[in-house]
Order: sequence, then C-alpha cells, then structure tokens
Amino acid sequence: MTLEGWITLGVLALTLGLLISEKLSAELVLVLAMLILLSAGVLDPKQALAGFSNEGMITVAAMYVIAAGLRETGAIDLVVHALLGRSQNIARAQLRVMAPTIALSAFVNNTPVVATFLPAVLAWAKRNQLPASKLLIPLSYAAIFGGTCTLIGTSTNLVVNGLWSGDGHAGLGMFEIAKIGIPSALIGMAYLMTIGRRLLPDGKTSSSVFENPREYTVEMTVDAGGPLVGKTIQEAGLRHLGTLFLVEIARDGRIVPAVSSSERLLADDHLVFAGDVGAIVELQRVRGLSAPHPGDSSFSKQFPERKLVEVVISARCPLINQTLRESRFHTYYGASVVAVARDGKRIRGGLGDVVLKPADTLLLEARPIWVERNRHSPDFLLVSDVANSELPRFDRALRAWGILGAVVIAATLNWLPMITAALLGAAATLALGCVSLGTARKSIDTQVLLVIACSFALGRALEVTGAASVIAHLVLTLPGGSPWLVLAMAYGMTMLLTEMITNNAAAVLMYPICMAAARTLGVDPMPFVIAVMMAASASFSTPLGYQTNLMVSGPGGYRFSDFMKVGIPLQLLMGLVSVCLIPLIWPFHS
Repeated sequence: MTLEGWITLGVLALTLGLLISEKLSAELVLVLAMLILLSAGVLDPKQALAGFSNEGMITVAAMYVIAAGLRETGAIDLVVHALLGRSQNIARAQLRVMAPTIALSAFVNNTPVVATFLPAVLAWAKRNQLPASKLLIPLSYAAIFGGTCTLIGTSTNLVVNGLWSGDGHAGLGMFEIAKIGIPSALIGMAYLMTIGRRLLPDGKTSSSVFENPREYTVEMTVDAGGPLVGKTIQEAGLRHLGTLFLVEIARDGRIVPAVSSSERLLADDHLVFAGDVGAIVELQRVRGLSAPHPGDSSFSKQFPERKLVEVVISARCPLINQTLRESRFHTYYGASVVAVARDGKRIRGGLGDVVLKPADTLLLEARPIWVERNRHSPDFLLVSDVANSELPRFDRALRAWGILGAVVIAATLNWLPMITAALLGAAATLALGCVSLGTARKSIDTQVLLVIACSFALGRALEVTGAASVIAHLVLTLPGGSPWLVLAMAYGMTMLLTEMITNNAAAVLMYPICMAAARTLGVDPMPFVIAVMMAASASFSTPLGYQTNLMVSGPGGYRFSDFMKVGIPLQLLMGLVSVCLIPLIWPFHS
C-alpha cells in the first residue's frame, strides 16, 4: 500500500476515534479529516469537494424543504388525528401508532413525523388511559422502519444512491429497497407488539414528564416597608439559595425575566423561584419575604408575555456538559429553566448544579415568540407548548401532500431524475406558500449536509488510495470468502458504526469497502449496497444512535437500559432478516 493509503487509514482511525469520543462535533471532525487529506495531497481539490455537488446530498436538502411544507401546513397533523382513533388495548394501540408512522416516514423525513406524532400520541395515551412508555419507543422505531421502505425515506438511502449513481450505475428506483424494507418493517412491528411489548417499561400514563408544571415553582412577595426594598438581588442574598433559583420578577403587570444580580427589589414584587420546592423553608427564613395572598399569584394572572414550554436537548447543544449556572442558559436562550427531567424523572436539588446531557427534558418559561424562534433550532430535538396553544393552518395542507405525491410519482415513473423531482418539489413548496423562505432555510439541517459532504472525501480517499481494498481483503480472510458471510460482516460493521457515529457517515465509509469486497469476490455489488442502506438505519439499541430515539427518550420517561432491552434483540432480528433475504432478492450472481 502507498504512503497515501497509510495516511488515509491514519485519518480514518483518528476520525472514528474523535467521532466516538464526541469531544468535537461530527461536522467539525469530518471537515478536519477532509482538510488533512487535501493538505497531504491524498486528494486534489476536485475530489475533496465533490461531496458538495453530489446528487444525494442536494436531494436530501430539497427533501428537508418539502418536509417543512408538510409540517408547517399541518398536513401531517391531519393524518395523525384521523388515524389514531380510540383503543384500550396496548397491542392495538401500538399498531395504530406504528402503521401510519411507517407509511408517512417512507416519504417524509422521520424527524418531523415523530415531532408531529409525539404530542398527539402523548395526549391520545392520556385520553385512552394508556401508558405512553408502551407507545413512544415503537413510534421511534416505526419511523426508522418506514425510512427503509423507499429511496426518499431517509437521507442515508439518498446518499448511498448518490454514491452508486456516481460510480456510473443507474440510480435505484423509488421502491427498489421496499422489497426488503417492507418485510423487515412487518417483522419489526410483530416483534414490538409481542415480545417487545413485554420488554417495554410500564410507565405512568401522562401527557408530560412534568405532571403539574406549576408545582416546580415557588412565589414570594417582597414586603412593602421591609428590609429588602431597594436592595439588589445579590445584597438580599437571593442569588445563591442552594436548591432554588430566582427565575423572574412579576412587577406592576409585567415580567422581568433573566433577573441579574444587580436588579433592585421594589415593594410588592412577586419573585418566582424554581427548583426543589421542598426548600421553601429557606425562603420563609428570609426577612422581608412572605407568601402571596390566595388568588394574588402571578401564575393565576397568566401574564400574556410568558408561557411554559417543554424542550428536549439535542446532542448538538453547545451547553452540553455544562451546569445551568455555568452555561447561563437564561442569557444564552432568553428563557428560564423551571425544571429538568432525565430518565423520566425530575432531577431534584439545585437547578444551577444540573449538568445538561443529551435527551434531557427541560421545562422552560419563555415569551410566546420564543417557541417560533427556536422550533427549528438544532440545539433542541423537540419544542412544544405545555398549553398546546394554537394549531397550524390547514388550508394549504392538500397542496403540500400534492407536491410530495407529484415528486414520488415523477421519480417512480422515471419522468424525472430523483434530484430534479426533489428540487422542483422544494421550489413548488415555496412558490405555493406552503412554507416561508425563512422557515425553509431553517429547516435545512446544514450540519447533516456538512457531515455527508465531508464524508464523501474520506470515502473517496479510501477508494483512490487502495485502502478500501486492503480493508476488504482483511474482511474477506475471516469468513473464508463466502459472499453470504462477507455480507453479514458488512452489515454488522455498518450497524456498529451507526451506533457510534452518524448513520450517513457510517454508510459513506462502508460503501467503498463493500464495493472492493464485491469486486474481489467477483459478485454483483447490489446486495452490499442494499445491506449498507438497511444496516445504517438499524439503530435501535441506544437513545443516542438515532435522532428520533433521543426525541422520545425524555417524554417517554425511558432509561438508557430500556432501549438496550428492547433494541438489541430487534437489531439482531433485523440483521438476520436482512442478511437472509437480501441475497434471495438480489442474487450475488445475476
């Protein structure tokens, strides 16, 4: 192997190590890898930057806009409420949740599908006296199943198809992968409704991890003529109260949010504290503070400039691994944390000492405009009003569904290439008013696109330096050259990488290795292409492996072990089904 090949393997090892350690964001790691390969002369500029013009990546960006149109017009909401109906039986309820989720996720990015279903399923579970914990993991897994049923079901399918067509092959058909995706989805549903149902935790029936949001705050009034009037928050000793945190001040019919230490107290100020309300005795010992009179609470007045919001923290949030006090969350986001839940339970003690982790569910107090400003923020997987205030407008929902239908039909019947159909669909979504330009721009996940584009550079380096062939030869020596066993190893390696790094990066890195293995074996590479697509979506055993798993983790009250208990058997089952059926549908020797 050449020096360039060894450099590529070194960069690959460094990249995987950094991605697994999560010390740096995925897009930064892959940008650095691309720059190293470019600087070392392993790739020329055209090869290094080819990923930014790849059809698969551009198609993914266009599909984000189409999905935003479906979300903003309430098109998905219409389907959700029409299909859920009523049910008292857990297995039947799971079927009602999973079947439409699979159908929608086959054509729409699964993140907005789960984001739309989640609040509806929580409310539906409470109305039907069903434990939400039995429904939300199936909801997430069903979205993953649906993504394997069509070419546009998940960005990974589009990326792998872009690699395949970039190698000079005819692109895959819209429903080519459905030959394995649909049987796998049906088997996965059957597992979740039987064995999986017994492995899921019996959580309490609730529409929120915070049963009564108001119970996490305490209000006190500054006594007129008392010793605190005119003092700053710092001077009054109200900044560091151990397990309580001063959220805001209600004063003369308005709210003073994100209270600073230099804010001076006035007579009759209503001070709102959040945290462990059991520590109210600490406040009662402060001279000059008293409990408000019944009916005089600022909560009961319902100030129009504030509302309660639940958010789920994503792994991309820049405040991860910082305490709320260190991160100055209220200054960074313009909202105050009232309570924090993790693993389905509220964290007690001082809010300021809580270290933020991915999938934490936060109860925030914020202004109404905050929800709209942060609904598409990559820092949060889910943003939902506790009060479920206003419903989306539905007058353009049929247009949004019509656009998606036209894209699917045009690509399926080969009237247009997939990329052309997707771009025209995105343009129509904007032109017909299904989504604003600003919302469309926010809906495009630039971090995902950057990961995809830079992953292409590393995959290309593996191919041109011969490093992929070296890895493929090592893989072939273990199973003795049996195509079926090599396919099983390729599936397993992709599946493991998906749990440790992003699914798109895993697919792009495994693609050249699988192609090299197929060439060495002298077999048709198509089974390996399909195996990479299926394995890159087989992320069931951890909440961190797939975005929809993270989204349901907090609201469902799940522990990390719950995903392992239900997901590992499902992952093995999906692997067995795929490895057995793929060579029968796409033979090694055509």
